[in-house]
Amino acid sequence: MAAPAGFTVNQFLIDAEEPLLFPTGMRRLFPVVSEAVGRVVPLERLRWLTFGHVEADECGAMNQFLAAAPHAVVAHGLQGCLVSLNDLADRPPRPMAHGELLDLGGKQVRRRVRHLNTPHVPHNWEARVLYEETTGTLLCGDLFTHVGNGPAVTGNDLVEAALDAEAVFRQTSCLTAAVDTLHSLAGLAPKTLAVMHGSSFQGDGATALHALADGMEARFSPETEFAGRPSTLAGENAPPE
Repeated sequence: MAAPAGFTVNQFLIDAEEPLLFPTGMRRLFPVVSEAVGRVVPLERLRWLTFGHVEADECGAMNQFLAAAPHAVVAHGLQGCLVSLNDLADRPPRPMAHGELLDLGGKQVRRRVRHLNTPHVPHNWEARVLYEETTGTLLCGDLFTHVGNGPAVTGNDLVEAALDAEAVFRQTSCLTAAVDTLHSLAGLAPKTLAVMHGSSFQGDGATALHALADGMEARFSPETEFAGRPSTLAGENAPPE
């Protein structure tokens, strides 16, 4: 987006015995993302390629990473594998059940990542998030998307900025599903919200998730959003009799 708003696209690398990348980023960003990964772990050591849902900024570089990392595997929910990834990925993906755990290992601190289905939240029926249990990090994907060129990590409240971004982008597919899912994810009590678009958040993740759910329900329910607006079916837009 044009300055001064700014719009970031973030990737997160978990350094472990079996390193995991979430998400891959766009195909054309592969050179810069792979260079950044290589500063932490050798690219060929990547083991797991993951993302929130099937979309260019989430998995556009998937096959380039598969080519560069011979032991890497795409891991996603069963729905995403059946609908898209069995065909799109150059190597067979690893389908995961809701709640299934990937043990990434680790020499000193063991990393464990849990797959959680979040269909249609914020969008796409194969949507999911990952939760790294050791550090309490929720890999949010597009949840909490907001604009601005903020710091990489903040303790400031992201909820209002995320609600403002939703008003602009209208990315959420199903309000009811989003509200229920956000309240459910709050039960994890994450310490870090790893946000794909915008600053990540460190602090009381449960309160932030509950607040986002409540804010979405209050701000975007049909009764609230369309109160006082003229009907789109009025006048020349009315259906023929």
